[in-house]
Amino acid sequence: MDRKLRVLILCTGNSARSQMAEGLIRHVLGDRVEVYSAGTHPSRVNPFAIRAMAEIGIDISGHRSKRVEEFLDKDLDLVITVCSDAEENCPVFPGRVKRAHIGFEDPARATGSDEEILAVFRRVRDQIRERLLPFVEQQVEALS
Repeated sequence: MDRKLRVLILCTGNSARSQMAEGLIRHVLGDRVEVYSAGTHPSRVNPFAIRAMAEIGIDISGHRSKRVEEFLDKDLDLVITVCSDAEENCPVFPGRVKRAHIGFEDPARATGSDEEILAVFRRVRDQIRERLLPFVEQQVEALS
């Protein structure tokens, strides 16, 4: 393959799902994928997302929430929305950008004790690993 697949993971707050997806993709496919994440209404990286990723050896503590507008002029191959709000409000990207939607529940809405909330983040993290990661791997194979 001549170049890396350029992927943007898009969510509303760019605080949990998209951040975890970015971290997983970079960790597993970083030699073949340039990955970014952004939000339609960015906030901050959720501390529970940082903890859930640290448990599997992936450090996203240095990530920051970014506005989707930062990527409108970037030459992307694929934009993946991970929540329905982002899918509905995804801007049009120039060029021949492929779009996909792979939705996950919002772990940031979890309530209860810290352990109960962390359990939801773990579940969503694992779903991202099981559903989104193989999809990106397929796109990488198609590019090569």
